[in-house]
Amino acid sequence: MITTKINIKPHLAEYVKGRLADCKNEPVSFPAGSDLYITLWDLMSKRPADAPAFDTGNLEIILPSRSVGKRPEYYNYLSARSQSIIEKKIEEIMFEELHHRLRTNKRKGITYIESIHWFMCEYGINSISEDAYKKEFYRLRRNEFNRKKKEKNYSDIMA
Repeated sequence: MITTKINIKPHLAEYVKGRLADCKNEPVSFPAGSDLYITLWDLMSKRPADAPAFDTGNLEIILPSRSVGKRPEYYNYLSARSQSIIEKKIEEIMFEELHHRLRTNKRKGITYIESIHWFMCEYGINSISEDAYKKEFYRLRRNEFNRKKKEKNYSDIMA
């Protein structure tokens, strides 16, 4: 088992640890076949000569080890660009899960702030406020509404 550490936003690291790790101090292993596993596999590269010997970061990841292809003993480096790609992928997955939960719970009569609180408690997220998640959700809804409004502009068709 070869691991590496990456530096991502603290609330994303807490989300991944809460979702995939049994203990907060254990390294995280992405499920085989998941988008994160495949992305990580694609981004693994050989460690450059000028790179530090030990990685630092707030999330320790177990590198995928397949019988054919890149061996993690040699391909165990993730560049800053690779780390930002992984961070964006994790953020996309987290917000997709949160938004789905918010919409589902709203139909059941549960408020957004209660749903966000339960989400944060379930995954042990403490480094960001509930209001930040709520504002992000409202921003997404506003952008979706404006996009739909632009699509229904019939005055351009008549001209």
